[in-house]
Amino acid sequence: MSASDQKIVLHSLVARDATMAMDLKIARELGYDGIELSAAKMRAFLAAGWSEADLAERLRPFDIPGIGFLLDIERHGADQAALMQDAEALFQLADIAGAKGVQAITGPVSLAAVRAHAAGQAVDGYCGVLGLTRDEQMRITAANLARLSDMAAEKGLILYFEALAWCPLNRIADQLELLDRAGRPNLRMVVDFWHCYASGDRPEDVALIDRDLIYGVHLCDSLPHFGGTPDEGVLRDVATGEGVLNLREWVDAVKSTGYVGWWSGELFCRRQHQDDSFRVAAEMKRLFEDLIH
Repeated sequence: MSASDQKIVLHSLVARDATMAMDLKIARELGYDGIELSAAKMRAFLAAGWSEADLAERLRPFDIPGIGFLLDIERHGADQAALMQDAEALFQLADIAGAKGVQAITGPVSLAAVRAHAAGQAVDGYCGVLGLTRDEQMRITAANLARLSDMAAEKGLILYFEALAWCPLNRIADQLELLDRAGRPNLRMVVDFWHCYASGDRPEDVALIDRDLIYGVHLCDSLPHFGGTPDEGVLRDVATGEGVLNLREWVDAVKSTGYVGWWSGELFCRRQHQDDSFRVAAEMKRLFEDLIH
């Protein structure tokens, strides 16, 4: 493959409040190479009375590298059964959609839980592996990733995971260790510029990743992070290209690994979510083409 094989795919969060049908219309009319699709939007389509056959028919023309996402992959003990049930349902949805992969993310997703734990307070609700030793966190998470990867493989799916910046095991080195411990050929990682930055990693850290371990890239931006527990809702409320990240350095770091694949514009800018989604998606596509090609 060559650099021209890089694919720019639409992320469902570009038009966060739009329906799946509108996401597909945006991707098609603007000439995106594919779409990283929201499972929540797919479920809403089905809940409205459309059939699984209707869903498959709508999505057949599109390249769908992945759908998102499976939450709190470190769930263990009494929480593990629910994790496996969630995974089974999501893998089935991906199979219907003709998607190639499913995204999985670490937890707890609740920033309040992480902040309470950091302050030495009781955590109200799910706490994941907070408070455990790093080795215990690694052992539990890697074992779950291995089991989930095996479940995904039964449907021919890639499992690609992302470590949230405010959660344990959030550095690139942690993620690479998890991949190594889990040891599954269909298990990869997604490089998300914001989570890398907010966790303390830099482009030079990205450049050291084995390209074969990267399944996709979330090309995104950030407001300045000055330390402490990062607040995604605050720090990601910025248009891509208008934040503090030198996006060309981050893109070049990924490309220096030899990676050729898909790049997705995950967006959390509230102002743009309330704007003309076609215009926002068109501007992002032009920016991505300039950065990547």
